[in-house]
Amino acid sequence: MTGPKTAVHWLASAAPDPEACRWAWERDPLGVALLPAGRAWDVLILPDGLGHRTLDVLTRVLDRPGPVLVDFGDRRVGFFVPPGTAAHWLGTGIRAAGPGTWIVVPHPGRAARRVRWLVAPDGSGTLTDPVLLELAMHEAAARPTRPAGAGG
Repeated sequence: MTGPKTAVHWLASAAPDPEACRWAWERDPLGVALLPAGRAWDVLILPDGLGHRTLDVLTRVLDRPGPVLVDFGDRRVGFFVPPGTAAHWLGTGIRAAGPGTWIVVPHPGRAARRVRWLVAPDGSGTLTDPVLLELAMHEAAARPTRPAGAGG
C-alpha cells in the first residue's frame, strides 16, 4: 500500500519520536519536521543545476526514483539514498547527510514554505540506488547547461 498516509508513517518512523513528528506536520505553521538522516535513509545534496539535470536523467531510466527534496529557491536538491551511503560518498560540491545530521522534511502530501518534494515518498521505502545516482550525475554533468529562461 502506498500514498501520502503511508509516506507519513514511513518518514515519521525515522524520527526519535514518530508521534511528535506527525504532530509537527499537522500543527506547525511551517509544515515541516526535523528528521535524522542515517536511520532509514541518507541524503545526498547536489547543487541546483546538477541536481535538476540529474533528476531528469534518473527519471528517464527509472519508473520512480526515491524521494527527492528541493529547498526554497531550488538551490539544493536532496536525493534520499540507503543508510550508510553518506559515509562512503566522495564528490566535489556534493554534501552527504548521514548519522548525526538532521534534515528539514515537509509533510509528503502538503506544500511547505521552505522545502518541497520534487519526488514525494510514496511510503514504499523506495530509495535511489547510489550507483545509479552517480552514473546519472556523470551524465548530467556532461550535459551543457541552458541559459536562464531558455525553453525546451
